[in-house]
Amino acid sequence: MNAEVLPDLQVQISKAETLIEALPYLQEFRGKVMVVKYGGSTMGSGDTVYKDIVFMQAVGICPVVVHGGGPAITRRLQGLGIESQRVAGLRVTDAATMKVVEDVLFGEVNARIVREIGALDGRAVGVSAKDAGIMQVHKYWAQTDGGPLDIGYVGGVQRVDTAPLLALIAKGMIPVVAPIGRGPAGASFNVNADTAAGEIAAALHAEKLVFLTDVPGIMRDLADEASLLSTVRVSEVGKLIDQGAISGGMIPKVEACIKSVKAGVRKTHVIDGRVPHAMLLEFYTRQGIGTQIVQ
Repeated sequence: MNAEVLPDLQVQISKAETLIEALPYLQEFRGKVMVVKYGGSTMGSGDTVYKDIVFMQAVGICPVVVHGGGPAITRRLQGLGIESQRVAGLRVTDAATMKVVEDVLFGEVNARIVREIGALDGRAVGVSAKDAGIMQVHKYWAQTDGGPLDIGYVGGVQRVDTAPLLALIAKGMIPVVAPIGRGPAGASFNVNADTAAGEIAAALHAEKLVFLTDVPGIMRDLADEASLLSTVRVSEVGKLIDQGAISGGMIPKVEACIKSVKAGVRKTHVIDGRVPHAMLLEFYTRQGIGTQIVQ
C-alpha cells in the first residue's frame, strides 16, 4: 500500500482522544432530560443543531425541544398586511394575529424541525402545548409606565402538565413543542418561547436547559466578545442587569434560567447557536462555550 495515502495517525489519535474526553459526560447524562430552546434568530444557521439533537438522542439523552418562530411569524403577518406591534418586548396579539401565530408556529416551524430531525434518522414528534394539554395559561398584562396594558392573546404560564411529554420520552421520541398555551375558555394564547422553555424544564426537573441564541452568551461588555462570562451565579444576575450586561431579549432567557435552577434544573446554558455543534462543545468538552447559569 502506498504510504502517501495512509491517514495521518496522529489526527486519528486526536479524534479518539476527543471521544475519550466526552466519555464521563456521556456516562453522566445518559437517561437525563435536556430541554433545548431553539430560537427563531438561530434557525437557518445550518443543520448542526439538528445533528446535535439526534446525537444526544443516540447516546441516551432525552432531548425536549421548545422553539420560537418570531421572524417567520413577522414575515407571514407582513405578507397578509397585518402590522406587528410590540409592548415590553412582547408581540401584541389580537385574534387575527393569534391565528397566524398558531398556523406558523405549529404548521410551519414545528413541522420543519420535526422533518429535519427525521431526515437524520432521529425520532421526533411535534406537539402544540395547547392541544397536547401541556401548558395552561392565564391572560398576561404587560407592565408599562402607564400601568397594566392589555396586549391581547398573550399568556403567562399557570401550570405545566409533564405527563404528555414523559409519555413521548418513554417511547423514545423527541417532543418538539410549539409554545401555544390553553387559556380561559380553551382559547389559544401566544407564550414567550423562552418563558415556556424555562417552565417546561422546571416542571420536568431537567438535567439541563439550554438557550440557543445569536450571541456568544452573557458578556460584561456587549461590544467585546472577550468579556464573555463562562459562569454566572443566580446571585450575580441582578447586578449584571443593573450594569446593562443583561438587557433586552436576554432578560427573559436569564429569568427562565433562574426559575429553572431554583426548581431543580442542575445547570442552564446560554450559547451561540450559530457556532457549529455548539451544544456538543458545551456539554461534552471540559472548556465548553457560552455561559452557564448555576445556583
